[in-house]
Amino acid sequence: MENPDKPWLAHYPQGVPAQVDIGDYASLADLLDRACRKHAQRRALALMGGGLSYAELDRQADAVAAWLLARGLAPGSRVALMMPNVLPYMALLLGTLRAGMVVVNVNPLYSARELEYQLRDSEASLIFILENFAATLQQVPAEARPAGVVLVSVGDLLGLRGRLIDLAVRYVKRQVPAYSLPGALRLRGLLRQAPPMPAQRPRPSLDDVAVLQYTGGTTGTPKGAMLTHRNLVANVLQMQAVARPALGDLSGPQLTMLAALPLYHVFAMTVCGLFAVHAGMCCVLVVNPRDLRSVIGAWRRSPAHIFPAVNTLFNGLAGKAEFAALDFSALRLCLGGGAAVQKAVADKWQDITGKPIIEGYGLTETSPVALVNPTNAEGYSGDIGFPLPSTEVRLIDEHDQPVAVGERGELVIRGPQLMKGYWRRPEDTARSFTADGYFKTGDIGIMNEQGRFRIVDRKKDMILVSGFNVYPNEVEEVAAAHPDVLECAAVGVPDARSGEAVKLFVVRRNPGLTEQQLRDWCAARLTGYKRPHQIEFRNELPKSNVGKILRRALRDEAPPPAAA
Repeated sequence: MENPDKPWLAHYPQGVPAQVDIGDYASLADLLDRACRKHAQRRALALMGGGLSYAELDRQADAVAAWLLARGLAPGSRVALMMPNVLPYMALLLGTLRAGMVVVNVNPLYSARELEYQLRDSEASLIFILENFAATLQQVPAEARPAGVVLVSVGDLLGLRGRLIDLAVRYVKRQVPAYSLPGALRLRGLLRQAPPMPAQRPRPSLDDVAVLQYTGGTTGTPKGAMLTHRNLVANVLQMQAVARPALGDLSGPQLTMLAALPLYHVFAMTVCGLFAVHAGMCCVLVVNPRDLRSVIGAWRRSPAHIFPAVNTLFNGLAGKAEFAALDFSALRLCLGGGAAVQKAVADKWQDITGKPIIEGYGLTETSPVALVNPTNAEGYSGDIGFPLPSTEVRLIDEHDQPVAVGERGELVIRGPQLMKGYWRRPEDTARSFTADGYFKTGDIGIMNEQGRFRIVDRKKDMILVSGFNVYPNEVEEVAAAHPDVLECAAVGVPDARSGEAVKLFVVRRNPGLTEQQLRDWCAARLTGYKRPHQIEFRNELPKSNVGKILRRALRDEAPPPAAA
């Protein structure tokens, strides 16, 4: 019998439960510890010919935890990790959790200003940083730097020996900027000299904070989302449940997760990192996802079973002849998130690989996955699917009241993966929740009778043209379907006549595409007020670290309205 409050449950694929039980695990560290013991002989991580087994990951994590505890850091101390996808990352993450401390993921491409903000806000006691980025840390005022600094070198980062080190240096190290950080330690020495793990090791609880994950800052000042051990264990088990139709029960031969998205981002950390380790997969790391040749090379060496990506990465790979020539016979699941997947990209991807992009939805605040399409779907749906097991989703109006089926409303979410709150920001936390505990996402959606949800747009990205709402996703979807458009973004710009007008920024696939040709294309597919009033061609569009196009950066460039 269908549940009127959760109609999606009646449409889950066979084998996907309505609820997940996290009671078997004492903490996220416990979940990962069990995986290391169970899969000890399997390869856990691979990068450019180097790698770590689960047994080696286990030993390194113990050494990191023991060293952190020997420094006298209190439980709950924040430990920053500032590096791209490299072999030590998972050992550092797990070691920090085993020590009862809190991981603070830091984008290694941050400027000194951005890094200083995050270090001050989190009050990190220690930072593990790839030496390539140590010059940035040196630019941070001394009083804002953590008391402890551990440098990760190229040798540490790849775990290679002999001639392969030379390749590693050429590929990853490039030109390491000069820096001077007195007292900084080296990871290699730390691992050699770490004391034994104390007999009375910390035992974090499910309600303790595991990760302080900063929001992307695309809607204001970045805030630290407090993700607890419960939140992350729940999301790993939720992912395992919804992936079952595509992957089975995970008890068979080892699967390969291709991790091109950066592990310091919450999508990759949970799906490519935590879920992969829990399931005993081999996580194949790509240092730089913008280097499509390296992604293709990694796929060629280790054909992927699971490939999480964002629209821009799917699009970039689908445009490469070398990618189309790869073997896709092992591929079982392609997960799309981070930003809306466009139909033109999804169709081309499926034509090449034979597998659809299974789009999901999530936020930093939901650890991150909250909704996803059935993983056994045969094609692209154009929506974000159903809420995960144990997850409640509603659409509400401006008075926090539910809207009718088929009506637009703000998407709000409640579930075990929902953050504890924002770090030291009680007012922001209170504003972000309804009275009954649902998180306000700021995204506008529609739900159909089956309980499928579709995102119309972000509240703040909505364009108001002469009193009519225009949703940028709709304009972008139409423009992106033009065969000569590589990617695009629509924003609202001031207009003296209509209040706001639609401006479309476009990166051309074919340099011969003209403004008039694109206007004609849009005019045939959009009503008058939705059509781009201005079109600007660019060589590239601003993007976040995971490839999400930043509309706000484009909107902030808009000039003031012309005089009437």
